[in-house]
Amino acid sequence: MNIASLAAEYEASTRYAADIMASLSDADLDKHKPDGWSPRQVIHHLADSEAQSYARLRRLVAEPEGTTIQGYDEGAWAESATLGYKVLPIENSVAVYLSVRAASLDILKRLSESDLERSGVHTEAGPYSIARWIKTYSGHPRDHGDQIKEALA
Repeated sequence: MNIASLAAEYEASTRYAADIMASLSDADLDKHKPDGWSPRQVIHHLADSEAQSYARLRRLVAEPEGTTIQGYDEGAWAESATLGYKVLPIENSVAVYLSVRAASLDILKRLSESDLERSGVHTEAGPYSIARWIKTYSGHPRDHGDQIKEALA
């Protein structure tokens, strides 16, 4: 796939989740399946995940090959009372999600085909190229958008 196609898919997945977020009522935010996250929790996770992805992409682009791409324990973040995934309003997290996705899209559009193979080493997943980053973060909002839909079903 060429860069324009990859960027278009990334942008479409951003809109997919954003449209779902925009459709939620206050009553929808805390609905969930017995062992699943609520839409509120998913939205806070998406914001934090995208903040991580924002930094990861920049490390992959600007730092030497083999740079460390730090993982994090998303389950622990979701359960942290201080981070407030279960109770905080979603507006700031929606704004973070939209802003960092837009800023990363700007970078994606500037990549060359050869940049796709630039890579680092993810602390949990091993070798981690820009191509893998794009695949991961193009699918992530779709997966979580579907998770929100499932929580409301």
